[in-house]
Amino acid sequence: MQNITVIGAGTMGNGIAHVFAQRGYKVALVDISENALEKALATIDKNLARMVAKEKITETDKSKTLANISTTTDMTGGLANADLAVEAATENVDLKLSIFSDMDRLTRTDTILATNTSSISITKIAAVTAHPEKVIGMHFMNPVPIMKLVEVIRGYSTSDETTRIVMELSESLNKTPVEVNDYPGFVANRILMPMINEAIYTLFEGVAGVAEIDTVMKLGMAHPMGPLQLADFIGLDVCLSILHVLHDGFGNPKYAPCPLLVNMVQAGKMGRKSGEGFYTYDHGTKDLIVSRQFK
Repeated sequence: MQNITVIGAGTMGNGIAHVFAQRGYKVALVDISENALEKALATIDKNLARMVAKEKITETDKSKTLANISTTTDMTGGLANADLAVEAATENVDLKLSIFSDMDRLTRTDTILATNTSSISITKIAAVTAHPEKVIGMHFMNPVPIMKLVEVIRGYSTSDETTRIVMELSESLNKTPVEVNDYPGFVANRILMPMINEAIYTLFEGVAGVAEIDTVMKLGMAHPMGPLQLADFIGLDVCLSILHVLHDGFGNPKYAPCPLLVNMVQAGKMGRKSGEGFYTYDHGTKDLIVSRQFK
């Protein structure tokens, strides 16, 4: 397995392209937006330059990595030679189903089709393909070049062979793959999102402020980042989407999103990417400035 196609050039997509290319795979990065592709390459270049500055890789390593990445807005051409295609589009079920339908049509019958979804059913996605045994979840963590975990999610029809190949492929990226089964939120978000939601409820009910809640969790529970800052980092819209998946999937009111989270997303306060969430961020950067005041 040598040729990797990544669909979607956003934060996760460019990170996935980065780690595959750095390990010597030939990567075709596909997006409908030429501007998104240009930004993705600039981000990868910047992240590699940071690694060079820290003496983790050499300038030669950086050049080889960049040379392994090609970009295109043509999905047909981008998928033609793929041994593995990884979808990393927005966490929207209709969009993912549409992309997988296209991926199934445009790839070889032996191509493995993976999704980086953080919560959407692998079984549901696989159902729009002719070979559901070849469909699997590869849930990378953000930031992809740094985080070691890959959640490898088996759908109802995912074959043992597909799972074995993806587990070994993840290890070749110097990642730690963990095999899980296909239930709402998988493992990571089934545990993480209720914690974040409870932190938002704690703020909503006036128990403590933003900085206080995050400080308790950082110093008391040894978390590297508080849950409200982490929510900003993930994207409040993404958190809300995952909570809806959990709530709909299990029908359990404990997964119902906090009204404050719903209101913030409706107001366009998405966290770090929009410049404001539970914290505000310096204009034009992603540097945290101060926690917002909530009443």
